[in-house]
Amino acid sequence: MQEFNLDNYMDEDLFNDYFSNYSYNTGLPPILPDSVPCRPEPMAINKYVLLVIYTLVFLLSLLGNSLVMLVILYNRAGRSVTDVYLLNLAIADLLFALTLPIWVTSKVKGWVFGTPLCKVVSLLKEVNFYSGILLLACISVDRYLAIVHATRTLTQKRHLVKFVCLGIWGLSLLLSLPIFLFREVVYPSFSGPVCYEVMGNNTTKWRLVLRILPQTFGFALPLLVMVFCYSFTLRTLFEAHMGQKHRAMRVIFAVVLVFLFCWLPYNLVLVADTLMRTRLIQETCVRRSDIDRALDATEILGFLHSCLNPIIYAFIGQKFRYGLLKILAMRGLISKEFLAKEGRPSFVGSSSGNTSTTL
Repeated sequence: MQEFNLDNYMDEDLFNDYFSNYSYNTGLPPILPDSVPCRPEPMAINKYVLLVIYTLVFLLSLLGNSLVMLVILYNRAGRSVTDVYLLNLAIADLLFALTLPIWVTSKVKGWVFGTPLCKVVSLLKEVNFYSGILLLACISVDRYLAIVHATRTLTQKRHLVKFVCLGIWGLSLLLSLPIFLFREVVYPSFSGPVCYEVMGNNTTKWRLVLRILPQTFGFALPLLVMVFCYSFTLRTLFEAHMGQKHRAMRVIFAVVLVFLFCWLPYNLVLVADTLMRTRLIQETCVRRSDIDRALDATEILGFLHSCLNPIIYAFIGQKFRYGLLKILAMRGLISKEFLAKEGRPSFVGSSSGNTSTTL
């Protein structure tokens, strides 16, 4: 592919500012041809600190999500609808975790992997985000129908659950397709290569579309669904004084809260940046620098999410711990006496038994 040179679009001062502040995300570039030129800012986070953080996240995610998949797949008879969704969530996190070594290397050395890998890892990042929040939205709807309306939802039928999950993966891929199509390696004259969207003369317009798309369909709407469903679900649980059901829902609520803790700050910063790029709020060098730094920091928080769900299951999910111990006992790694001492956790599902939470 012919090398793309941005010198045709920016002068040297703007160019130096642009690449010194560049962040590997799907947002707008920190500097556009029609923006006010600003002095280059040093990178807010040390590259080698990022290397340590991403390496730890990679190892924890690889181990944790593999164990989650093992426990759910092994517990075939007791697998619930929620477990199927959580299994797909673990798969999404695991696939994304496999790209972390590539991302951190690009932070340190620039993008040295070529355009095909640039497209693939960018696609996996987007799919991980979309599928994560869509799966959590599906869980919230399933819990709402099972507890608030006490109905046996259609998704209780295993083959229908598989189609729902396939639909989520398909929708996630569709929403991520623009990133896959536009991303390629850019070779600036004053910096190392970067993985970036190349959209021709309508860069600003298309980048705004790519910004608004995930914020609306991939975050805001699923978040509204979760808020609606869990508000009524919690009210029903408290009114009915269903203590066992409260405990059964702890894992799900923890997973949702952790997802929001990791991804909500990043999306709020993206909203602020979008408002600045559309000039709904005034753009200044100080404000741009603050937003760029916030994007870098909150992106790390979002990447951290891929390793946190297994930790939640280990500390809160009684059945997950028991299922893992059972597998270890069958492999002779722990004694059956220890397994018996640990004891099978007591659990009372919701009024819709097949949708109870195993983890």
